[in-house]
Amino acid sequence: MLTKNSLEKYAPINTVCMLILAATSLTAFLVYTKTVLMPFVLAVFIYMVANTSAGFMKQKWQVPYILGLVTCALVFLGLATLAVFFVSSSIETFVNGADIYTEKLNDTLEWALQTAQKYSIKLNAQFIVDTLNKIPVFNMVKSVGGGVVSFLTNLTLISLFVIFIFMGKASSAVDKPTLVGTIQKQISFYLIIKLFVSMLAAFFTWLVLLGVRSELAGMLAILTFILNFIPNLGPFISTMLPMPVLFLQYGLDWHIALALCLLTTIHFVIGNILETKWLGKGMDLDPVVVIACLIYWALVWGIMGALLAVPLTAIAKMVFERYETTKPLANLLAGRLSLK
Repeated sequence: MLTKNSLEKYAPINTVCMLILAATSLTAFLVYTKTVLMPFVLAVFIYMVANTSAGFMKQKWQVPYILGLVTCALVFLGLATLAVFFVSSSIETFVNGADIYTEKLNDTLEWALQTAQKYSIKLNAQFIVDTLNKIPVFNMVKSVGGGVVSFLTNLTLISLFVIFIFMGKASSAVDKPTLVGTIQKQISFYLIIKLFVSMLAAFFTWLVLLGVRSELAGMLAILTFILNFIPNLGPFISTMLPMPVLFLQYGLDWHIALALCLLTTIHFVIGNILETKWLGKGMDLDPVVVIACLIYWALVWGIMGALLAVPLTAIAKMVFERYETTKPLANLLAGRLSLK
């Protein structure tokens, strides 16, 4: 029979085991409900940004609150629709120019083989050619097309969720609890800053790619905007994405070097100077924790999970801070390793 002292002795172990079981169950729930829950979470974040923007417009320009919400929703839907059609047209243009890209790829391959021969590097040219010919280009194009269709479907579902959330807000006069209000204020501030800096990064990326006359400049700029929401890894990927396109166009010359230098400078200034200045401490999350949570959410919800990793983890941290039992977890997420 367990005594009172024994129960107190094993209480921390029981707590840890319960937390592990809860985390495992939550992960399974998130994976199983991904199709519906992910669009709903996106709709909630859109509402947070729209609510904050509508409040600002009401305070600054005396715009009615409901009109501000509707305006923000329409702007979001318009921009998302334009982005989808723009990406679709870019893909169509890319597919129509498949012969040109094939010719350029063959020229590049011939140049690489000649360069290798100059330095006495033996390469199996036939093997390389056969391997390139076996690359499932059409399957990749179909996959991208399927992704666009999936995005359109999710956009419709997100729009429905946004409409219902706005209707609930318009018909409800109950003040938000303190925790909900705090979460909405901090998360909406973070998202608004990220939206602005991501648009800056996309705009300057577009200018740089236009300057070097890169093909798919618009599509790469849109991808830059999206990838900028992924901490640390996103800006690096968006910097390197245009390089294969430029390589196919010009080979190894000054176009690639100039674009790489300018894009690296843009992301450094925006990510390490402007964003740091405007966000301050940000979400008060340790950088190592951010990377770990990025991996976790990417495994659970894919690329969309990676995009939402920081705000979702910040919400969890704010909830953990409210309760004594989970305060050590909040300290861990903030990089304060005290378990007291």
